[in-house]
Amino acid sequence: MTRIGGAGMVDWNLAVATATRLVRPGPEVSREEAREVVAELRRHAKAAEEHVRAFTRMIPEGTEPEDTPVLVVDRAGWIRANVAGFRELLRPLLEKMEERRGGGTGGAVLGAVGSKVTGVEVGMLLSFLASRVLGQYETFAPATRDLPASAEGGGRLLLVAPNIVHVERELEVDPHDFRLWVALHEETHRTQFTAVPWLRDHLQGEIQSFLDETDVDPMTVLERLREAAQSLSGGRPEGEDGEDGGRSLVEIVQTPAQREILGRLTAVMSLLEGHADYVMDGVGPEVVSSVGEIREKFQQRRARGASRLDQALRKLLGLDAKLRQYRDGERFVRAVVDEVGMDGFNRVWTSPNTLPTKAEIAAPEDWIARVHR
Repeated sequence: MTRIGGAGMVDWNLAVATATRLVRPGPEVSREEAREVVAELRRHAKAAEEHVRAFTRMIPEGTEPEDTPVLVVDRAGWIRANVAGFRELLRPLLEKMEERRGGGTGGAVLGAVGSKVTGVEVGMLLSFLASRVLGQYETFAPATRDLPASAEGGGRLLLVAPNIVHVERELEVDPHDFRLWVALHEETHRTQFTAVPWLRDHLQGEIQSFLDETDVDPMTVLERLREAAQSLSGGRPEGEDGEDGGRSLVEIVQTPAQREILGRLTAVMSLLEGHADYVMDGVGPEVVSSVGEIREKFQQRRARGASRLDQALRKLLGLDAKLRQYRDGERFVRAVVDEVGMDGFNRVWTSPNTLPTKAEIAAPEDWIARVHR
């Protein structure tokens, strides 16, 4: 994992080592309690699969889509899984940056900085994220010795046990209900990709097109990483946002083509996240008795955020955009289902042409007019 396609831009082993060393410890639990949490999350994942299928009607009765593994992991396991996915997804961009490294001022500085410094910076960012993710469907997940994936070349569901326990304690909600509620959200993502075979390839194609269009100075990427790393370590003066107003890492967009691709990606991610939130709340009242309390407290937690440092990092990493995707996407799904029903909404999964545009996410009636002429 230390070299990507012959390019030594990032020492991925060092990134893993740095992240696992710096990540905050999870909540204190006994060995027996940890075993019980893992077992319950696995049961809830299985139960959530049945509930989500029945509610969404995305998988016809009598059909069995591609199976993907469900893994209950700790924070270190989440880090290892995501590094493996990043390595594959970013390969074209890093190879492109490696080619530019040989000449010019940026290349000379990159050569001096080296892959190990970059690995440390990536590791610091992963350590920040690893304590915040409750669950994740890894769409682009290469199988490793410790982390299996689907036989078709990608896909596994991760539930991060210590983070789930931490949040349920922080919110003071029923732990059994909260664990099932989280499982419903993540299982919806697994259903989206297993029930819609073309969706993974479509997303991967869009991301690769975006990376192919990238013509960014390697020094710009390093500077973004350094800003985030300095924020984590407290090395950046408080209130110093930089000349770009604190843009996120994904906002290094220089061309009209990239802006167009990013707009389409934003629309798809808003749809997927909003759909998961809608399903989670739709199934919830039937199987999660305290769903109202959980939803209210969780929404307050999302809106409140944490410290000023946490809010700055959310912006830098693009996490504030993800929160908007939950809200805007859920509003789109709810409006469409209210107007044309669940089966009418499911026409969104017919082909890439029936996915909503970024403008249609904000105006669901326009999507209905286009698709339901």
